[in-house]
Amino acid sequence: MGFARACSVALVGVEGVVVEVQADLEPGVAAFTLVGLPDKSLSESRDRVRAAVVNSGAEWPQKKLTVGLSPASVPKSGSGFDLAVAVSVLGAAERIEPRAIADLVLIGELGLDGRVRPVRGILPAVLAAAEAGYRQVVVPEQTAGEASLVPGVSVLGVRSLRQLIAVLTDEPVPEEPTVTEEGRPDPMLAGLLVPGAGVGTGLAPGFGQRDAHCPDLADVAGQQAARTALEVTAAGGHHLLLQGPPGAGKTMLAERLPALLPPLTRQESVEVTAVHSVAGILPPGEPLVRTAPYCAPHHSATMQSLVGGGNGLARPGAVSLAHKGVLFLDEAPEFSGKALDALRQPLESGQVVIARSAGVVRLPARFLMVLAANPCPCGRHTLHGAGCECPPSAIRRYQSRLSGPLLDRVDLRVEVQPVHRADLMGQGSRGETTAAVAERIKEARLRSAERLAGTPWTVNSEVPGHELRTRWLTAPGALDAAERDLERGLLTARGLDRVLRVAWTIADLAGRDRPDGRDVGLALELRTGIARGAGATIGGVS
Repeated sequence: MGFARACSVALVGVEGVVVEVQADLEPGVAAFTLVGLPDKSLSESRDRVRAAVVNSGAEWPQKKLTVGLSPASVPKSGSGFDLAVAVSVLGAAERIEPRAIADLVLIGELGLDGRVRPVRGILPAVLAAAEAGYRQVVVPEQTAGEASLVPGVSVLGVRSLRQLIAVLTDEPVPEEPTVTEEGRPDPMLAGLLVPGAGVGTGLAPGFGQRDAHCPDLADVAGQQAARTALEVTAAGGHHLLLQGPPGAGKTMLAERLPALLPPLTRQESVEVTAVHSVAGILPPGEPLVRTAPYCAPHHSATMQSLVGGGNGLARPGAVSLAHKGVLFLDEAPEFSGKALDALRQPLESGQVVIARSAGVVRLPARFLMVLAANPCPCGRHTLHGAGCECPPSAIRRYQSRLSGPLLDRVDLRVEVQPVHRADLMGQGSRGETTAAVAERIKEARLRSAERLAGTPWTVNSEVPGHELRTRWLTAPGALDAAERDLERGLLTARGLDRVLRVAWTIADLAGRDRPDGRDVGLALELRTGIARGAGATIGGVS
Protein backbone atom coordinates (compact mmCIF):
# COMPACT_ATOMS: atom_id res chain seq x y z
CA MET A 1 0.00 0.00 0.00
CA GLY A 2 1.35 3.42 -0.99
CA PHE A 3 0.19 6.90 -1.83
CA ALA A 4 1.86 9.91 -3.45
CA ARG A 5 0.81 13.07 -5.21
CA ALA A 6 2.30 15.59 -7.60
CA CYS A 7 0.80 18.42 -9.63
CA SER A 8 0.31 19.34 -13.25
CA VAL A 9 -1.78 21.92 -15.14
CA ALA A 10 -4.89 21.60 -17.32
CA LEU A 11 -5.36 24.28 -19.98
CA VAL A 12 -8.76 25.82 -20.65
CA GLY A 13 -8.20 28.10 -23.61
CA VAL A 14 -5.13 30.14 -22.65
CA GLU A 15 -5.74 29.85 -18.91
CA GLY A 16 -4.42 27.11 -16.68
CA VAL A 17 -5.92 25.18 -13.77
CA VAL A 18 -3.58 23.38 -11.37
CA VAL A 19 -4.47 19.68 -11.18
CA GLU A 20 -3.38 17.37 -8.37
CA VAL A 21 -2.25 13.97 -9.67
CA GLN A 22 -2.74 11.32 -6.96
CA ALA A 23 -1.45 7.75 -7.19
CA ASP A 24 -2.65 4.97 -4.90
CA LEU A 25 -1.28 1.40 -4.75
CA GLU A 26 -3.36 -1.38 -3.17
CA PRO A 27 -2.85 -5.16 -2.93
CA GLY A 28 -4.70 -7.00 -5.67
CA VAL A 29 -4.60 -7.99 -9.29
CA ALA A 30 -2.24 -5.73 -11.24
CA ALA A 31 -4.30 -3.06 -13.00
CA PHE A 32 -3.97 0.61 -13.92
CA THR A 33 -7.06 2.82 -13.63
CA LEU A 34 -7.06 6.51 -14.56
CA VAL A 35 -9.93 8.66 -13.29
CA GLY A 36 -10.75 12.37 -13.25
CA LEU A 37 -12.40 13.22 -16.61
CA PRO A 38 -9.47 12.44 -18.94
CA ASP A 39 -9.88 12.61 -22.72
CA LYS A 40 -8.71 9.91 -25.12
CA SER A 41 -5.14 11.20 -25.47
CA LEU A 42 -4.81 11.38 -21.69
CA SER A 43 -6.31 7.90 -21.22
CA GLU A 44 -3.61 6.58 -23.54
CA SER A 45 -0.98 7.87 -21.10
CA ARG A 46 -1.33 4.61 -19.13
CA ASP A 47 0.57 2.72 -21.82
CA ARG A 48 3.07 5.54 -22.43
CA VAL A 49 3.85 5.94 -18.72
CA ARG A 50 4.26 2.20 -18.10
CA ALA A 51 6.68 1.79 -21.01
CA ALA A 52 8.61 4.96 -20.09
CA VAL A 53 9.06 3.86 -16.46
CA VAL A 54 10.30 0.40 -17.43
CA ASN A 55 12.64 1.73 -20.14
CA SER A 56 14.05 4.23 -17.64
CA GLY A 57 15.35 1.41 -15.46
CA ALA A 58 12.63 1.54 -12.79
CA GLU A 59 10.34 -1.32 -11.78
CA TRP A 60 6.63 -1.05 -12.55
CA PRO A 61 4.56 -1.90 -9.43
CA GLN A 62 2.64 -5.18 -9.78
CA LYS A 63 -0.35 -4.04 -7.73
CA LYS A 64 -3.74 -2.44 -8.20
CA LEU A 65 -2.91 1.14 -9.25
CA THR A 66 -5.39 4.02 -9.31
CA VAL A 67 -4.39 7.47 -10.53
CA GLY A 68 -6.82 10.32 -9.90
CA LEU A 69 -6.80 13.80 -11.42
CA SER A 70 -8.34 16.38 -9.11
CA PRO A 71 -10.50 18.44 -9.41
CA ALA A 72 -12.43 15.83 -11.37
CA SER A 73 -14.90 18.40 -12.72
CA VAL A 74 -12.28 20.13 -14.90
CA PRO A 75 -11.93 18.56 -18.37
CA LYS A 76 -8.38 17.40 -19.01
CA SER A 77 -6.81 16.82 -22.38
CA GLY A 78 -3.44 16.27 -23.96
CA SER A 79 -0.32 14.36 -23.08
CA GLY A 80 1.19 16.97 -20.76
CA PHE A 81 0.15 15.00 -17.66
CA ASP A 82 2.46 12.04 -18.47
CA LEU A 83 5.39 13.27 -16.40
CA ALA A 84 3.28 13.99 -13.31
CA VAL A 85 1.54 10.60 -13.57
CA ALA A 86 4.86 8.75 -13.84
CA VAL A 87 6.43 10.58 -10.90
CA SER A 88 3.38 10.10 -8.66
CA VAL A 89 3.35 6.35 -9.46
CA LEU A 90 7.05 6.09 -8.61
CA GLY A 91 6.36 8.01 -5.40
CA ALA A 92 3.59 5.61 -4.41
CA ALA A 93 5.96 2.71 -5.14
CA GLU A 94 8.58 4.42 -2.91
CA ARG A 95 11.11 4.61 -5.74
CA ILE A 96 10.99 8.38 -5.09
CA GLU A 97 10.39 10.03 -1.72
CA PRO A 98 6.72 11.18 -1.81
CA ARG A 99 7.48 14.36 0.14
CA ALA A 100 9.99 15.43 -2.53
CA ILE A 101 7.27 15.65 -5.18
CA ALA A 102 4.25 16.84 -3.18
CA ASP A 103 4.72 20.51 -4.16
CA LEU A 104 6.26 19.90 -7.56
CA VAL A 105 4.47 20.88 -10.80
CA LEU A 106 5.43 18.63 -13.70
CA ILE A 107 4.47 19.23 -17.34
CA GLY A 108 5.58 17.07 -20.25
CA GLU A 109 4.83 14.13 -22.51
CA LEU A 110 6.73 10.87 -22.20
CA GLY A 111 7.98 8.80 -25.10
CA LEU A 112 8.01 5.03 -24.79
CA ASP A 113 11.79 5.20 -24.34
CA GLY A 114 11.46 7.58 -21.38
CA ARG A 115 12.41 10.77 -23.17
CA VAL A 116 10.48 13.90 -22.16
CA ARG A 117 8.83 15.57 -25.13
CA PRO A 118 7.62 19.19 -25.37
CA VAL A 119 3.94 20.05 -25.20
CA ARG A 120 1.90 23.13 -26.03
CA GLY A 121 1.02 25.83 -23.53
CA ILE A 122 4.05 25.75 -21.23
CA LEU A 123 3.95 29.50 -20.49
CA PRO A 124 0.25 29.73 -19.46
CA ALA A 125 0.67 26.51 -17.48
CA VAL A 126 3.63 27.87 -15.49
CA LEU A 127 1.81 31.20 -15.01
CA ALA A 128 -1.13 29.30 -13.50
CA ALA A 129 1.21 27.35 -11.22
CA ALA A 130 2.89 30.55 -10.03
CA GLU A 131 -0.47 32.22 -9.35
CA ALA A 132 -1.48 29.18 -7.29
CA GLY A 133 1.64 29.57 -5.13
CA TYR A 134 3.89 26.85 -6.58
CA ARG A 135 7.55 27.76 -6.96
CA GLN A 136 9.11 24.65 -8.55
CA VAL A 137 8.24 23.31 -12.00
CA VAL A 138 9.70 20.59 -14.19
CA VAL A 139 9.33 20.93 -17.95
CA PRO A 140 10.90 19.43 -21.10
CA GLU A 141 14.36 20.88 -21.64
CA GLN A 142 13.35 22.37 -25.00
CA THR A 143 10.77 24.60 -23.28
CA ALA A 144 12.81 25.64 -20.23
CA GLY A 145 13.39 29.09 -21.71
CA GLU A 146 9.67 29.64 -22.16
CA ALA A 147 8.96 28.53 -18.59
CA SER A 148 11.71 30.82 -17.26
CA LEU A 149 9.78 33.88 -18.46
CA VAL A 150 7.67 33.59 -15.30
CA PRO A 151 9.45 35.44 -12.47
CA GLY A 152 10.07 33.78 -9.11
CA VAL A 153 9.67 30.19 -10.35
CA SER A 154 12.51 27.68 -10.24
CA VAL A 155 12.54 25.81 -13.56
CA LEU A 156 14.14 22.40 -14.11
CA GLY A 157 14.39 21.29 -17.73
CA VAL A 158 14.90 17.55 -18.23
CA ARG A 159 15.52 15.39 -21.29
CA SER A 160 14.33 12.10 -19.86
CA LEU A 161 12.49 10.46 -16.99
CA ARG A 162 15.78 8.77 -16.06
CA GLN A 163 17.37 12.19 -15.49
CA LEU A 164 14.44 13.37 -13.36
CA ILE A 165 14.54 10.25 -11.17
CA ALA A 166 18.25 10.82 -10.58
CA VAL A 167 17.68 14.46 -9.59
CA LEU A 168 14.86 13.57 -7.18
CA THR A 169 16.82 10.71 -5.55
CA ASP A 170 20.18 12.55 -5.35
CA GLU A 171 21.81 10.02 -7.68
CA PRO A 172 24.35 10.90 -10.40
CA VAL A 173 22.50 12.49 -13.29
CA PRO A 174 23.07 10.45 -16.47
CA GLU A 175 24.11 12.21 -19.66
CA GLU A 176 21.49 11.92 -22.35
CA PRO A 177 22.76 11.87 -25.96
CA THR A 178 21.72 14.66 -28.31
CA VAL A 179 21.87 12.28 -31.28
CA THR A 180 19.98 9.10 -32.07
CA GLU A 181 21.56 5.65 -32.10
CA GLU A 182 22.02 6.04 -35.88
CA GLY A 183 24.08 9.21 -35.30
CA ARG A 184 21.47 11.67 -36.58
CA PRO A 185 20.57 14.80 -34.54
CA ASP A 186 17.72 14.16 -32.15
CA PRO A 187 14.71 16.00 -33.66
CA MET A 188 13.26 16.55 -30.19
CA LEU A 189 16.34 18.59 -29.21
CA ALA A 190 16.76 20.52 -32.46
CA GLY A 191 17.10 24.26 -31.98
CA LEU A 192 17.71 23.95 -28.24
CA LEU A 193 19.36 27.19 -27.10
CA VAL A 194 18.38 27.25 -23.44
CA PRO A 195 20.19 25.70 -20.46
CA GLY A 196 18.33 22.92 -18.74
CA ALA A 197 17.70 24.48 -15.35
CA GLY A 198 17.43 27.88 -13.78
CA VAL A 199 15.26 30.40 -11.98
CA GLY A 200 12.73 32.36 -13.99
CA THR A 201 13.67 36.01 -14.40
CA GLY A 202 10.65 37.26 -16.32
CA LEU A 203 13.01 38.84 -18.89
CA ALA A 204 14.32 37.91 -22.31
CA PRO A 205 17.19 39.29 -24.41
CA GLY A 206 16.18 42.11 -26.70
CA PHE A 207 12.88 42.81 -24.95
CA GLY A 208 11.11 45.84 -26.37
CA GLN A 209 13.18 46.02 -29.55
CA ARG A 210 11.72 46.30 -33.03
CA ASP A 211 12.13 43.57 -35.61
CA ALA A 212 14.86 44.78 -37.98
CA HIS A 213 13.66 42.46 -40.76
CA CYS A 214 10.21 44.00 -41.27
CA PRO A 215 9.60 45.46 -44.75
CA ASP A 216 9.96 49.24 -44.93
CA LEU A 217 7.14 51.62 -45.77
CA ALA A 218 9.53 53.58 -47.99
CA ASP A 219 9.43 50.67 -50.44
CA VAL A 220 5.81 51.53 -51.28
CA ALA A 221 5.70 53.72 -54.37
CA GLY A 222 3.03 56.43 -54.38
CA GLN A 223 -0.24 55.54 -52.59
CA GLN A 224 -0.19 58.65 -50.39
CA ALA A 225 -3.84 58.31 -49.33
CA ALA A 226 -3.35 54.67 -48.36
CA ARG A 227 -0.15 55.53 -46.46
CA THR A 228 -2.08 58.18 -44.52
CA ALA A 229 -4.79 55.65 -43.68
CA LEU A 230 -2.14 53.16 -42.56
CA GLU A 231 -0.65 55.76 -40.21
CA VAL A 232 -4.05 56.62 -38.72
CA THR A 233 -4.80 52.91 -38.32
CA ALA A 234 -1.61 52.31 -36.33
CA ALA A 235 -1.93 55.47 -34.22
CA GLY A 236 -5.52 54.94 -33.11
CA GLY A 237 -6.09 51.20 -33.40
CA HIS A 238 -8.68 51.56 -36.18
CA HIS A 239 -9.74 48.85 -38.63
CA LEU A 240 -9.04 49.40 -42.33
CA LEU A 241 -10.52 48.36 -45.70
CA LEU A 242 -8.26 48.60 -48.77
CA GLN A 243 -10.21 48.31 -52.01
CA GLY A 244 -8.60 48.30 -55.43
CA PRO A 245 -7.59 46.23 -58.45
CA PRO A 246 -5.08 43.37 -58.28
CA GLY A 247 -1.46 44.51 -58.16
CA ALA A 248 -2.21 47.95 -56.74
CA GLY A 249 -0.27 47.23 -53.53
CA LYS A 250 -2.93 46.30 -50.96
CA THR A 251 -0.98 43.34 -49.57
CA MET A 252 2.27 45.30 -49.64
CA LEU A 253 0.69 48.02 -47.50
CA ALA A 254 -0.82 45.58 -45.00
CA GLU A 255 2.50 43.77 -44.52
CA ARG A 256 4.09 47.04 -43.38
CA LEU A 257 1.53 47.80 -40.70
CA PRO A 258 2.99 45.63 -37.87
CA ALA A 259 6.29 47.54 -37.96
CA LEU A 260 4.40 50.82 -37.46
CA LEU A 261 2.88 49.60 -34.19
CA PRO A 262 4.74 50.32 -30.93
CA PRO A 263 6.82 47.45 -29.49
CA LEU A 264 4.81 45.20 -27.21
CA THR A 265 4.93 45.96 -23.51
CA ARG A 266 6.02 43.29 -21.05
CA GLN A 267 2.41 42.32 -20.26
CA GLU A 268 1.39 42.30 -23.93
CA SER A 269 4.36 40.09 -24.83
CA VAL A 270 3.36 37.55 -22.20
CA GLU A 271 -0.27 37.56 -23.43
CA VAL A 272 0.75 37.04 -27.05
CA THR A 273 3.34 34.40 -26.19
CA ALA A 274 0.78 32.47 -24.13
CA VAL A 275 -1.62 32.33 -27.09
CA HIS A 276 1.12 31.25 -29.51
CA SER A 277 2.35 28.66 -27.02
CA VAL A 278 -1.11 27.08 -26.76
CA ALA A 279 -1.32 27.08 -30.56
CA GLY A 280 2.10 25.42 -30.77
CA ILE A 281 3.65 27.99 -33.13
CA LEU A 282 6.47 29.41 -30.99
CA PRO A 283 9.74 29.02 -32.96
CA PRO A 284 12.58 27.06 -31.30
CA GLY A 285 14.90 29.26 -29.29
CA GLU A 286 12.45 32.21 -29.30
CA PRO A 287 10.48 31.90 -26.07
CA LEU A 288 9.05 35.44 -26.10
CA VAL A 289 7.10 37.24 -28.83
CA ARG A 290 8.40 40.82 -28.74
CA THR A 291 6.78 42.44 -31.80
CA ALA A 292 3.21 42.78 -33.01
CA PRO A 293 2.11 39.52 -34.68
CA TYR A 294 0.83 39.38 -38.24
CA CYS A 295 -1.70 36.74 -39.25
CA ALA A 296 -2.99 36.37 -42.82
CA PRO A 297 -5.29 33.33 -43.20
CA HIS A 298 -6.26 32.05 -46.65
CA HIS A 299 -9.72 32.98 -47.92
CA SER A 300 -10.75 29.31 -47.71
CA ALA A 301 -10.43 29.44 -43.89
CA THR A 302 -13.43 28.15 -41.97
CA MET A 303 -15.21 29.99 -39.19
CA GLN A 304 -13.52 27.76 -36.60
CA SER A 305 -10.05 28.49 -37.97
CA LEU A 306 -10.77 32.23 -37.85
CA VAL A 307 -12.32 32.63 -34.40
CA GLY A 308 -11.22 29.38 -32.75
CA GLY A 309 -12.87 26.07 -32.15
CA GLY A 310 -12.35 22.36 -32.56
CA ASN A 311 -13.48 19.26 -30.74
CA GLY A 312 -13.80 19.51 -26.97
CA LEU A 313 -12.34 22.71 -25.56
CA ALA A 314 -11.62 25.31 -28.26
CA ARG A 315 -8.19 26.15 -29.61
CA PRO A 316 -7.12 29.69 -30.62
CA GLY A 317 -8.05 30.83 -34.11
CA ALA A 318 -6.57 33.50 -36.37
CA VAL A 319 -8.17 36.36 -34.43
CA SER A 320 -6.39 35.21 -31.25
CA LEU A 321 -3.10 34.56 -33.04
CA ALA A 322 -3.32 38.20 -34.19
CA HIS A 323 -3.92 39.46 -30.62
CA LYS A 324 -2.09 42.80 -30.15
CA GLY A 325 -1.14 42.67 -33.82
CA VAL A 326 -2.63 42.65 -37.31
CA LEU A 327 -5.20 40.32 -38.88
CA PHE A 328 -5.04 40.66 -42.67
CA LEU A 329 -7.87 39.19 -44.73
CA ASP A 330 -6.79 39.31 -48.36
CA GLU A 331 -9.56 38.77 -50.93
CA ALA A 332 -12.01 39.40 -48.09
CA PRO A 333 -15.19 38.89 -50.19
CA GLU A 334 -13.98 35.36 -50.98
CA PHE A 335 -14.26 34.36 -47.29
CA SER A 336 -17.49 32.65 -46.33
CA GLY A 337 -20.18 34.99 -45.03
CA LYS A 338 -20.49 32.88 -41.89
CA ALA A 339 -16.77 33.28 -41.15
CA LEU A 340 -16.81 37.05 -41.73
CA ASP A 341 -19.89 37.64 -39.59
CA ALA A 342 -18.27 35.68 -36.75
CA LEU A 343 -15.69 38.48 -36.55
CA ARG A 344 -18.25 41.01 -35.35
CA GLN A 345 -18.16 39.99 -31.68
CA PRO A 346 -14.34 40.00 -31.25
CA LEU A 347 -14.13 43.31 -33.14
CA GLU A 348 -16.37 44.89 -30.50
CA SER A 349 -15.31 43.12 -27.30
CA GLY A 350 -11.66 42.22 -27.94
CA GLN A 351 -12.21 38.59 -26.99
CA VAL A 352 -13.80 35.39 -28.30
CA VAL A 353 -16.24 33.49 -26.11
CA ILE A 354 -16.81 29.90 -27.27
CA ALA A 355 -19.31 27.67 -25.47
CA ARG A 356 -18.85 23.91 -25.67
CA SER A 357 -20.35 21.02 -23.78
CA ALA A 358 -16.96 20.66 -22.08
CA GLY A 359 -17.02 24.27 -20.88
CA VAL A 360 -16.75 27.92 -21.88
CA VAL A 361 -13.47 29.22 -23.30
CA ARG A 362 -12.48 32.90 -23.46
CA LEU A 363 -9.67 33.75 -25.84
CA PRO A 364 -8.07 37.21 -26.22
CA ALA A 365 -8.64 38.85 -29.61
CA ARG A 366 -7.70 42.55 -29.50
CA PHE A 367 -6.31 43.09 -33.00
CA LEU A 368 -6.21 45.49 -35.94
CA MET A 369 -8.16 44.14 -38.90
CA VAL A 370 -7.15 45.00 -42.45
CA LEU A 371 -9.49 43.88 -45.23
CA ALA A 372 -8.36 43.84 -48.86
CA ALA A 373 -10.93 43.54 -51.63
CA ASN A 374 -11.16 43.84 -55.39
CA PRO A 375 -13.92 46.12 -56.73
CA CYS A 376 -15.49 43.25 -58.70
CA PRO A 377 -14.86 39.55 -59.48
CA CYS A 378 -12.41 40.38 -62.30
CA GLY A 379 -10.84 43.28 -60.39
CA ARG A 380 -10.97 45.83 -63.22
CA HIS A 381 -14.21 47.64 -62.41
CA THR A 382 -12.56 50.93 -61.37
CA LEU A 383 -9.82 50.93 -64.02
CA HIS A 384 -10.62 53.33 -66.84
CA GLY A 385 -10.52 51.56 -70.17
CA ALA A 386 -9.51 48.23 -68.63
CA GLY A 387 -12.61 46.52 -69.93
CA CYS A 388 -14.43 45.06 -66.90
CA GLU A 389 -16.71 42.32 -68.21
CA CYS A 390 -18.60 41.67 -64.97
CA PRO A 391 -22.36 42.26 -65.24
CA PRO A 392 -23.80 44.76 -62.72
CA SER A 393 -25.59 41.99 -60.85
CA ALA A 394 -22.30 40.11 -60.35
CA ILE A 395 -20.61 43.28 -59.09
CA ARG A 396 -23.44 43.89 -56.59
CA ARG A 397 -23.33 40.29 -55.35
CA TYR A 398 -19.56 40.43 -54.98
CA GLN A 399 -19.55 43.69 -53.04
CA SER A 400 -22.47 42.58 -50.83
CA ARG A 401 -20.39 39.69 -49.47
CA LEU A 402 -18.95 42.20 -46.99
CA SER A 403 -22.04 42.75 -44.87
CA GLY A 404 -23.17 46.15 -43.65
CA PRO A 405 -22.76 45.28 -39.94
CA LEU A 406 -19.16 44.20 -40.59
CA LEU A 407 -18.27 47.27 -42.66
CA ASP A 408 -19.89 49.51 -40.06
CA ARG A 409 -17.15 48.37 -37.68
CA VAL A 410 -14.41 49.38 -40.12
CA ASP A 411 -13.33 52.96 -39.45
CA LEU A 412 -11.23 53.59 -42.56
CA ARG A 413 -12.07 52.69 -46.17
CA VAL A 414 -9.53 53.62 -48.81
CA GLU A 415 -9.51 53.08 -52.56
CA VAL A 416 -6.08 51.92 -53.72
CA GLN A 417 -5.39 52.80 -57.36
CA PRO A 418 -2.56 51.43 -59.55
CA VAL A 419 0.76 53.20 -59.09
CA HIS A 420 1.69 55.86 -61.63
CA ARG A 421 4.68 55.12 -63.84
CA ALA A 422 6.65 58.07 -62.45
CA ASP A 423 6.26 56.82 -58.87
CA LEU A 424 7.08 53.25 -59.83
CA MET A 425 10.25 54.21 -61.71
CA GLY A 426 11.45 56.35 -58.81
CA GLN A 427 10.88 59.66 -60.53
CA GLY A 428 8.60 60.92 -57.79
CA SER A 429 9.56 61.82 -54.23
CA ARG A 430 10.40 58.81 -52.07
CA GLY A 431 7.95 58.21 -49.24
CA GLU A 432 8.81 58.34 -45.55
CA THR A 433 10.50 55.37 -43.93
CA THR A 434 8.85 53.11 -41.39
CA ALA A 435 11.08 54.55 -38.65
CA ALA A 436 9.98 58.14 -39.34
CA VAL A 437 6.28 57.29 -39.45
CA ALA A 438 6.55 55.02 -36.39
CA GLU A 439 8.07 57.88 -34.40
CA ARG A 440 5.11 60.10 -35.24
CA ILE A 441 2.73 57.29 -34.30
CA LYS A 442 4.56 56.88 -30.99
CA GLU A 443 4.07 60.59 -30.22
CA ALA A 444 0.36 60.38 -31.09
CA ARG A 445 -0.12 57.34 -28.88
CA LEU A 446 1.62 59.06 -25.99
CA ARG A 447 -0.68 62.05 -26.44
CA SER A 448 -3.81 59.89 -26.41
CA ALA A 449 -2.52 57.82 -23.48
CA GLU A 450 -2.04 61.00 -21.45
CA ARG A 451 -5.59 62.07 -22.23
CA LEU A 452 -7.02 58.62 -21.42
CA ALA A 453 -5.00 58.17 -18.21
CA GLY A 454 -7.18 56.86 -15.40
CA THR A 455 -9.66 55.23 -17.81
CA PRO A 456 -9.87 51.60 -18.96
CA TRP A 457 -9.01 52.64 -22.55
CA THR A 458 -5.57 52.95 -24.10
CA VAL A 459 -6.22 54.01 -27.72
CA ASN A 460 -8.89 56.14 -29.38
CA SER A 461 -10.64 53.23 -31.07
CA GLU A 462 -11.63 51.81 -27.67
CA VAL A 463 -13.33 54.95 -26.31
CA PRO A 464 -17.16 54.69 -26.22
CA GLY A 465 -19.04 57.20 -28.35
CA HIS A 466 -20.97 58.73 -25.46
CA GLU A 467 -17.68 59.60 -23.75
CA LEU A 468 -16.45 61.39 -26.87
CA ARG A 469 -19.71 63.35 -27.10
CA THR A 470 -19.83 64.41 -23.45
CA ARG A 471 -16.35 64.21 -21.91
CA TRP A 472 -13.96 65.10 -24.72
CA LEU A 473 -15.54 67.68 -27.00
CA THR A 474 -14.44 68.75 -30.47
CA ALA A 475 -13.92 72.37 -31.52
CA PRO A 476 -17.14 74.36 -32.12
CA GLY A 477 -18.65 73.55 -35.50
CA ALA A 478 -16.25 70.68 -36.17
CA LEU A 479 -19.05 68.13 -36.50
CA ASP A 480 -21.27 70.07 -38.90
CA ALA A 481 -20.38 67.95 -41.95
CA ALA A 482 -20.72 64.70 -40.00
CA GLU A 483 -24.13 65.70 -38.64
CA ARG A 484 -25.34 66.49 -42.16
CA ASP A 485 -24.25 63.03 -43.30
CA LEU A 486 -26.11 61.54 -40.35
CA GLU A 487 -29.32 63.36 -41.30
CA ARG A 488 -29.03 62.19 -44.91
CA GLY A 489 -28.54 58.58 -43.88
CA LEU A 490 -24.95 58.46 -45.13
CA LEU A 491 -23.74 57.73 -41.59
CA THR A 492 -25.17 55.52 -38.87
CA ALA A 493 -24.98 56.46 -35.20
CA ARG A 494 -22.17 53.91 -34.80
CA GLY A 495 -20.50 55.38 -37.88
CA LEU A 496 -20.59 58.86 -36.33
CA ASP A 497 -18.90 57.54 -33.21
CA ARG A 498 -16.19 55.97 -35.34
CA VAL A 499 -15.66 59.21 -37.26
CA LEU A 500 -15.18 60.94 -33.91
CA ARG A 501 -12.57 58.39 -32.84
CA VAL A 502 -10.67 58.76 -36.11
CA ALA A 503 -10.82 62.56 -35.83
CA TRP A 504 -9.22 62.39 -32.38
CA THR A 505 -6.45 60.19 -33.80
CA ILE A 506 -5.83 62.64 -36.64
CA ALA A 507 -5.69 65.49 -34.12
CA ASP A 508 -3.18 63.53 -32.02
CA LEU A 509 -0.99 62.96 -35.09
CA ALA A 510 -1.18 66.67 -35.93
CA GLY A 511 -0.38 67.71 -32.34
CA ARG A 512 -3.70 69.45 -31.69
CA ASP A 513 -5.47 69.47 -28.32
CA ARG A 514 -8.84 68.59 -29.87
CA PRO A 515 -10.23 67.88 -33.35
CA ASP A 516 -11.36 70.74 -35.55
CA GLY A 517 -13.28 70.78 -38.83
CA ARG A 518 -10.20 69.73 -40.82
CA ASP A 519 -9.71 66.62 -38.68
CA VAL A 520 -13.37 65.61 -38.93
CA GLY A 521 -13.31 66.29 -42.67
CA LEU A 522 -10.33 63.97 -43.19
CA ALA A 523 -11.95 61.35 -40.95
CA LEU A 524 -15.10 61.48 -43.10
CA GLU A 525 -13.02 61.26 -46.27
CA LEU A 526 -11.13 58.23 -44.97
CA ARG A 527 -14.44 56.56 -44.12
CA THR A 528 -16.57 57.45 -47.15
CA GLY A 529 -14.00 58.23 -49.83
CA ILE A 530 -15.64 61.61 -50.49
CA ALA A 531 -13.37 64.66 -50.23
CA ARG A 532 -14.62 67.34 -47.78
CA GLY A 533 -12.66 70.42 -48.81
CA ALA A 534 -9.39 71.23 -47.08
CA GLY A 535 -8.63 68.32 -44.78
CA ALA A 536 -6.05 67.95 -42.06
CA THR A 537 -2.42 67.26 -42.93
CA ILE A 538 -0.51 64.23 -41.64
CA GLY A 539 3.18 63.83 -42.38
CA GLY A 540 2.99 66.25 -45.25
CA VAL A 541 0.00 64.51 -46.83
CA SER A 542 -3.47 66.05 -46.84
